[in-house]
Amino acid sequence: MMDAVLSGQKRGVLAKLVFAGPAIVASVAYMDPGNYATNIQAGAGYGYTLLWVVLLANLIAMLFQALSARLGIVTGKNLAEQCRDRFPKPIVWIMWAVSEVAAMATDLAEFLGGAIGLALLFDLPLMVGMIITAIVTYGLLLFERGGFRPMELLIGALVGLIGLCYLAEVLIAPIDWPAAGMGLITPDLPDMMALTISVGIIGATVMPHAIYLHSGLTQNRAHAKSHEDRRRILRFSNIEVVLALAVAGMVNMAMVMMASSAFHIGHSEVAEIETAYHTLTPLLGAAAAGVFLVSLIASGISSSVVGTMAGQLIMQGFLHMRIPIWLRRLITMVPAFAVVAAGVNATQALVVSQVILSIALPVPMVALILFVSNRDVMGSFAIGPMLRGLAIIAAMAVLSLNFILLADVFGMPIPFLAG
Repeated sequence: MMDAVLSGQKRGVLAKLVFAGPAIVASVAYMDPGNYATNIQAGAGYGYTLLWVVLLANLIAMLFQALSARLGIVTGKNLAEQCRDRFPKPIVWIMWAVSEVAAMATDLAEFLGGAIGLALLFDLPLMVGMIITAIVTYGLLLFERGGFRPMELLIGALVGLIGLCYLAEVLIAPIDWPAAGMGLITPDLPDMMALTISVGIIGATVMPHAIYLHSGLTQNRAHAKSHEDRRRILRFSNIEVVLALAVAGMVNMAMVMMASSAFHIGHSEVAEIETAYHTLTPLLGAAAAGVFLVSLIASGISSSVVGTMAGQLIMQGFLHMRIPIWLRRLITMVPAFAVVAAGVNATQALVVSQVILSIALPVPMVALILFVSNRDVMGSFAIGPMLRGLAIIAAMAVLSLNFILLADVFGMPIPFLAG
């Protein structure tokens, strides 16, 4: 089928859908429960002010997911494999260790989010919700045995459910659309807490494991027989990235707008998913609260599945080693169970996990820029000066935010945020 589309025997939008899937799977990482935690805090605490951060993070995500897909399509190797082949062994081991920490932080957010949603919706203890989430996610991972298409269709259905839930939330909540529009186009960081949440938003939106995963999902997916075939596949991939991540971006913006509309005036202290759910019921009705939990459960389960897939790819790429899927699932669940057993606030754990992800993010970002800019790796498909400049600026923006956050953690004064 793919060969027929590339050769021009089959034409039209429906024919091109055969190439769809990788960006949809990767987009789940941009709608995971970590986004719920940071977006609720952003909307409740600062209204529509931080919407521009969500937009910026989404644009950066589009750029790096497109570059990740490009690497896999052109070279037939994923990002982790390229790192293993081209970097010294000590660097490879460090990159793998950082990536594994990021994968565990990712799974902490995803796993906890799904469990919180189940526990609240069905009035269960959180530990029971976690056990159910573990069973369901493992069951869904078994679909991968049937090839990439069943898993892509399954993830696509869950993404559609999340999108429909937030379309309903925006219709239910009284959104101040002019204020939301200003928040999108007016950069503003009122205080240090706004910066911390902004770093969390970027950590929850531009995901390290998604950058690794996308290159793996596209490698050897379609067998290009010529440079022109690769160019066609890249065009299809870029269109899919823009569409899939535009949907993810709109879902994130809808989260912030819903939280702003419901909580900012009168309930700005709302900072936890559980509190948000209980506060939504009297403010917007049981339907809005129920839809919120359904979307959270779909988000937690789908992103946990995708996170486990990414963890497998990272380990196999860096170490050339693969472990059974049940063992990978078990290892990445341990931190989430430890957090709950220790009595740590679940939503705070989600937010901290997103900050960890943002700190780990430069590792794949820098490696990806190096590879897609290198003509020895990419040949004529190496990116040009303009695209490389945009990627470097985006990476520097993320690094700058991280350095500012670390300075605050260690008590160093930041002049422009002194007030």
